[in-house]
Amino acid sequence: MVRSPGASIQHVVDVGQFDRPGLERIFAAADRMRALPRQSKPLAGYTLATIFYEPSTRTRLSFETAMHRLGGNVISTENAREFSSAIKGESVEDTIRIVEGYADAIVLRHHEQGSAHRAASVSSVPILNAGDGPGEHPSQALLDLYTIRHELGRIDGLRVALVGDLRFGRTARSLARLLRLTERTELIFVSPPAVPMGSDVRAELAGAGIPFRDEPDLDAVLPHIDVIYQTRVQKERFTTPGEYEAARGQYVLDGDAMRRLKADAILLHPLPRVDEITTEVDADPRAAYFRQAHNGVFIRMALLEHVLSDGVMG
Repeated sequence: MVRSPGASIQHVVDVGQFDRPGLERIFAAADRMRALPRQSKPLAGYTLATIFYEPSTRTRLSFETAMHRLGGNVISTENAREFSSAIKGESVEDTIRIVEGYADAIVLRHHEQGSAHRAASVSSVPILNAGDGPGEHPSQALLDLYTIRHELGRIDGLRVALVGDLRFGRTARSLARLLRLTERTELIFVSPPAVPMGSDVRAELAGAGIPFRDEPDLDAVLPHIDVIYQTRVQKERFTTPGEYEAARGQYVLDGDAMRRLKADAILLHPLPRVDEITTEVDADPRAAYFRQAHNGVFIRMALLEHVLSDGVMG
């Protein structure tokens, strides 16, 4: 059931496109998806294409699982950077123009920042950005904030620490931008000197009235925060091994660190982890990162319903 070029299109490419009412509708839909009967197939007859130029486990499989649970079909290419026509020099725009003839929506992950916007500019079917280099990862930010709501019962009045690679980490950047829709929120940036949060995100937060500050001492932060969002230092984003080695390993959460964390706080991580959270932390009930990953299915079900069911979410 491929959409006609004249159909109304709703892309999901940037967290900046969301407002608070829209956010609440997506979260309500995700809650509904938790209880969706297995025999319910609202997207039967629809086809989703997943095109991943960079490796992925959670994002690709959760989008594909989401589509299958909604009764739809999936066509997929993994490692498209090496195993698609991109190796022959085909542009993102031309790839999208081809794939839109096969599918009703396209999930795209690409190594170049801005690629999702380029894809959306030529696509006659919805584009869902699954990560564009160091740029955006909107569905991850949505599931992160949804997890905070699900775990703590609220998204307002929280002190949130973003830890690790804040310069290249698209998940931390996207979550920080999405938090502009909350109230009485304070952000604390904890990062190595080489990878601070970008000035563009800082400017957006300032414009939204969200207070933020830098704090290099993680130990000083832990007793006072409600949410710690730990990220890995991304080796693939650095130009030299020396730059990577200088930035990694500075912030590690282990049993001792968790003992300094408040009893009612939570620990999130977009995964995969390398060495920034030790495995002893996994048994701590405040460690919510595996529950966080599972929430990705419900959020992505809500997004797919949103873009493919002609405004069913209002």
